[in-house]
Amino acid sequence: MSSFLRIAAVGAMSVMLGNAALAETTVRVAYDADPVSLDPHEQLSGGTLQLSHMAFDPLVRWTQDLQFEPRLATSWEQIDDTTVRFHLRDGVKFHSGNMLTTADVKWTFDRLKSSPDFKGIFEPFTALDVIDSLTFDLKTSAAYPLVLHTATYLFPMDSKFYTGTTADGKDKAELVKHGDSFASRNLSGTGPYVVTEREQGVRMVFERFDGYWDTASKGNVDKIILTPIKEDPTRVAALLSGDVDFIAPVPPTDLKRVDEAEGTALVTMPGTRIITLQLNQNRVEAFKDARVRLAIDYAVNNAGIVDRIMRGFGTVAGQASPAGYLGYDAALAPRFDLDKAKALMAEAGYADGFSITMMAPNNRYVNDDKIAQAVTSMLSKINIKVDLQTMPKAQYWPKFDERAADIMMIGWHSDTEDSANFHQFLTACPDSETGNGQYNSGNYCNPEADALMAASNVETDPAKRGAMLKQLETILYNEAAFVPLHWQNLAWGARKGVHAEGIVNAMNFPYFGDLVVD
Repeated sequence: MSSFLRIAAVGAMSVMLGNAALAETTVRVAYDADPVSLDPHEQLSGGTLQLSHMAFDPLVRWTQDLQFEPRLATSWEQIDDTTVRFHLRDGVKFHSGNMLTTADVKWTFDRLKSSPDFKGIFEPFTALDVIDSLTFDLKTSAAYPLVLHTATYLFPMDSKFYTGTTADGKDKAELVKHGDSFASRNLSGTGPYVVTEREQGVRMVFERFDGYWDTASKGNVDKIILTPIKEDPTRVAALLSGDVDFIAPVPPTDLKRVDEAEGTALVTMPGTRIITLQLNQNRVEAFKDARVRLAIDYAVNNAGIVDRIMRGFGTVAGQASPAGYLGYDAALAPRFDLDKAKALMAEAGYADGFSITMMAPNNRYVNDDKIAQAVTSMLSKINIKVDLQTMPKAQYWPKFDERAADIMMIGWHSDTEDSANFHQFLTACPDSETGNGQYNSGNYCNPEADALMAASNVETDPAKRGAMLKQLETILYNEAAFVPLHWQNLAWGARKGVHAEGIVNAMNFPYFGDLVVD
C-alpha cells in the first residue's frame, strides 16, 4: 500500500472510530508539501507560517480584508514616536500547561532578533521592554510605520518549555537552519492544535488543544491529518474521490474540474506572491553586466508563461510590488522582446552566449518545475545553455541557502504587506548582521536602492513613502536586479460542507482553528 493510501486509510478509520465514540470531526488536508520544521523561526516561508497559525498564535493577525485583528494582544497604543505599548491577553495557556506572560513574548522577540531569516523583519526594533506580566513596549530606533504589520510575525513561544538542555546536553532553544534541534522536533504553542504525530514528507496529525483560549471561535474541527501530495493530478484526484477534504494549491489546469464537480467547491483569490529568477553575479561574470541581465529579462516571455502554463491564473509582472502596494508603478511594464534581447547580448559581447546552471523547486510554487523548463527553452534562443535541476522544497532550500546554482527561483509574498519588504529580502545588499538580502541569491547590490528602503522605513507620510518606494522599484527595473515572472493567484479546493471560504486569505495561511465543517 502506498504512503498516501495508508494515510487515507488511517484517516478514514479515525473518522469511523470517532463517529462511534464522540463524533470527532476530522479533516484530511493535502498540501503540495509539509512544513520543513516545527521551529517557527527556522525558515521564513509560507509553510512555516501555515504551521504557526495552527500551533501558535500571533500578537495580531490579518483579516481577509487586510485589517488587523487582536489575538494574543488585546489592545495597543502609541506612547511616543518610537514606542507602542501592547496589552497581552490574560489566561492564555501553552500546550505544555504553562501560562503565557510577557516573559515569553520577550524571550521570543530576542530569539527572532537572532534568527537569520527573521531578524531582517525585526531590524527596526531596538527592544521589547516588559512593564508587567501582561504589558510590554515595542521600541523602534525611529518612527516606524509598520509596527502592527510586524507584530503579525511575533508568535510567542513557551520559554519554559524551550529553556534548558536535552538529554544529550544540547540547548533546547538552539536555532539550527536545516538541521536537527529540539525546537525542530518539539512544539509548545498557544494555538488551536497540538502536533501529535509527524513523519517528515509523509504525515502530520494535529489534535484540537482542549485548553485553547479562543472559546468564541466557531471552529469545530477536532483533528487535522495533513498529507503532502506533491503531484498536482494525484492531489486533485484525492479531493474528487473523497480521500481528502481540503487541498492546496489547485493547479490552473484543474480549476474548472474542481469548481464543477458535484461534491467539491473551489475558492480563489488574487495573489500578491511574486515569482522571480535571481541571477548570481558572484558565480557568473556576465551577470554583473546589466545589459546581460536585461537581455535575460527581455528573452523570458512571462506573458506566455501565464497564458500557457498558468492557464491565465496569474498576473504578468514587471516589478515586485503588485497593484495596490505603495511601490507599484504602472509604468514599469513587463518586458518581452527577443530581438532586443539578442541585441543586448551582442552589445555586451556575449552574442555566442554561455552555459549556466539553474535550480528550482518542484513542489513549492504553482507549476514551478514547468516554469523553469519553459525559461530554459526561452534562454536557449539567446544562446544561453541551461543545465536545470528541479527538486522538492525540502532539498531545495538548503541548496538555495548555499547559492548552489547560477540562476535560482524564488517566490515572495511580502511579510508586511508592503513594498519595502520585497527589496529587504530579495534585492538588498546581503548583510548577515541585519538580515537584509537574506534571500538575495543573485547578490545584487545597489547602495542607492538600500538608502531609499531605509528612508521609506522611517517615513510616516504615505505620499512621500510611496514616492520613495516607486523610485526604488524603478532602479531595480532599469538594472534588471532580478527577473520578475508573475504574481501567483491562489486556489483552494474543499469538500462541500467544509467552509474553506471563511478561513483562507491572500497570505495563504488558512486559519484552521476557525474552520467550520457541517
